[in-house]
Amino acid sequence: MSLSRRKFLTGAAAGIGFPSVIPGSALGLGDRPAASERITMAYIGIGNRGIGVMGAFLNHADVQGVAVCDVHDLHYREREWEEGRALGREPGKAAVDKQYANADCKSYEDYRELFERNDLDAVMVATPDHWHSTITLAAIDAGLDVYCEKPVTHLFAEGQAVYRAVADKGTVFQVGSQQRSEPVFRQAVEIVRNGHLGKLSQVEVGLPPGYADAQGSVEIEEPPAGLDYDAWCGPAPMLPYMRARHHRWWRWHTAYGGGNLMDWIGHHNDIAHWGLGVEDSGPVRVEARGWTWPTAEVYDTPVDYEIVSTFAGGLESTISTKYRNGTTWKGENGWVWVNRGEIETSNPEWLADDFEPGDWKAYRSPGHQRNFLDCVKSRKPTAAPAENGHRSITPGHLGWVSARTGRALEWDPVHEKIIGDEEAGAELMKCNYRGR
Repeated sequence: MSLSRRKFLTGAAAGIGFPSVIPGSALGLGDRPAASERITMAYIGIGNRGIGVMGAFLNHADVQGVAVCDVHDLHYREREWEEGRALGREPGKAAVDKQYANADCKSYEDYRELFERNDLDAVMVATPDHWHSTITLAAIDAGLDVYCEKPVTHLFAEGQAVYRAVADKGTVFQVGSQQRSEPVFRQAVEIVRNGHLGKLSQVEVGLPPGYADAQGSVEIEEPPAGLDYDAWCGPAPMLPYMRARHHRWWRWHTAYGGGNLMDWIGHHNDIAHWGLGVEDSGPVRVEARGWTWPTAEVYDTPVDYEIVSTFAGGLESTISTKYRNGTTWKGENGWVWVNRGEIETSNPEWLADDFEPGDWKAYRSPGHQRNFLDCVKSRKPTAAPAENGHRSITPGHLGWVSARTGRALEWDPVHEKIIGDEEAGAELMKCNYRGR
C-alpha cells in the first residue's frame, strides 16, 4: 500500500490522474477576487462523482477550496488497484493543491471535525445516498450553504427534515440535479408550461433498469487498508464488505441506495414535475406495478419497475423502464420528449430558433455550480431547491411502499401523508439507523 501511495504522489506531482480542473494560470488567478470576497468551500465525498463536481467548483475564480473529507484515503472505484482515475482523500487534496499551486488544502476523515472550522461558507456533499441527510443537516446547523448530490436523501423522512431545515435556517441549497441548468430542458418545459400541447393526456418518464446480476466480486472480505468501513456505512446497516456492494455498486442494496429508480428519478421525474408545475406539490395517488427483482442475492432493488402517479384532475404520469430515457409529455396538440442534449417534438416549429414559447419563463441558470455560487452571494433560491428535489423523488419513495405492501396509495401532497393506510404510512416514515 505504501509503495502504491508513493507512486500515486509521484504522479500527482507530475499532474497525472486529476479531475478536469483548469490550471490556475489559465484561469488568471492573479485577477481573482480578494480572499475576503471568495466563497470558501469544503468537499465531502471524493468518489467518482464527487471529484468531478469538486473540479467544476474549483474552476470558478471566486471559489477557494480549502478542505476535502472522505473515509477512504485512496481507491480506484470498482477497478483493480492503480487502474483508472484515482479517488479519495489523497487525490482530492492533491487536486486542490495543484489548482492553487500550494499545499494548503486540509484533509479530514470525519466531517464533524471539518465543521469545527470557522472559515467555511459552503460545502459540497457527494457521499453515497445514505449519508446525505446526516451530513447536510450538520452542515446547515453549522451555518453553511450546501450543494448536495441527488437524490437529495435516501429516505423520505430525511428529505422532509432537510427541506424544512433549509427553510428554517435560510440556507442556500442546491440539489445536484444538473438538468435544471441545461438549456434543452428549459426549452422543453417552456413549451409544455405555455400550453402548446393543449390539454395533457399522459406523461412518460423513462429511467434505466437495475442490475439483475452482481457487479463485481461477491466474496466477503476484509475492507481494504485505508478505508474506515464502519464510518462508510455510517447510519446504515453494516453489511459484510464485498466489492459488489461498495464503490460504484453500493446503490443496488437498500441499505445504501434505492437502485437505478432512486438514482435517476431525481433527474427525469424532476423535469416532469417542472413541466407540470408541481415542483412543490405532487400526485394524489401512487401505484407500483410489475416490479422484477435481481437474481443476485446481494442486491434487493428492482431491475424493471413501473410507478403510476395520478394527479388531481386525473392526469397520469408513469415512471418506467419500458420507456426510452428522458421525459415525454403528451397532449391533444402533440408531444415533447427531452433527454440530455436531445429534444424532439411533434411540431417542428416549436424547435425553430425564432420560436417564442410564451410568457412563462423557466428559471435561467448559467450552469449548476455557477448558479449555486451566485445564490450564495445573492441569497436567492437556486435552480434546484431542496423541496423541489424532495418532491421530485417522493413518487419513488411511495412506489417503494406500494411495492412492499402490494397496494395503491392515496396521497395528500399538501400534508405529505398517506391517506387511510397506517401500515403504509409507518413504512414510509421508517428511519432505521444503527446506533453509533
